[in-house]
Amino acid sequence: MQILFKRYCKTMELLDDSALIEAYKKAHAKGAAWPEITQGMKEVGILDMEIYLIGTRLFMIMDTTADFDHDKAMAKLALKPRQSEWEVHMAQFQDSSATATANQKWQLMDRIYEMDK
Repeated sequence: MQILFKRYCKTMELLDDSALIEAYKKAHAKGAAWPEITQGMKEVGILDMEIYLIGTRLFMIMDTTADFDHDKAMAKLALKPRQSEWEVHMAQFQDSSATATANQKWQLMDRIYEMDK
């Protein structure tokens, strides 16, 4: 069976502030994310990304190329245009250190179940 893509799931907490959560949602609405951020993700091999929210908990699904190396790609992404500026902008919403990298904020989850496997 040929692997066509890899999937990563990550989670993070937002600050428990309804106004900040609404602002975070607006920053991620269709067309609102900075184009340089989306382009940078595509350039490192991220094919698609979705973020879900319940309460203050974010859940991200990230589909990547089959040969994607998570750590190398995240290090490369951190150097892309406006990426550090985006991280500083997003830090105001997130329940983490303002100096934390995206990789430190978004905690990679382990898959523990897969139907029919």
